[in-house]
Amino acid sequence: MIQWYQSVLSEQSILHTCSISELGFVRVSVQAGLQNDVASSRIALTKLKDSSKISFTLLSDDLGADRLPTYVKVPNKITDGHLLELARHHGAKLATLDTGILGALLIPAS
Repeated sequence: MIQWYQSVLSEQSILHTCSISELGFVRVSVQAGLQNDVASSRIALTKLKDSSKISFTLLSDDLGADRLPTYVKVPNKITDGHLLELARHHGAKLATLDTGILGALLIPAS
């Protein structure tokens, strides 16, 4: 993952987030004990984005369920499919650690 991040740095890329990914960061950071509460997690996310050498932009999300990829057949693939289609809609590429998202850019964990 560090190598991927360093390669993105050298390309002067922009990282995009959306409401789902930002809310997920807030939820997981509190649930995992990395932050004490939601307010602290929101501050941590802001600091992370502000201190990054890569610019962050927030993608608007106006896609409904009718835009889910056809491979989405079960509930646990809905968010993955939505994020993939949101990235495509904005001309971006979904980068993930999840090996199960067809069409996404897999970030190596090591």
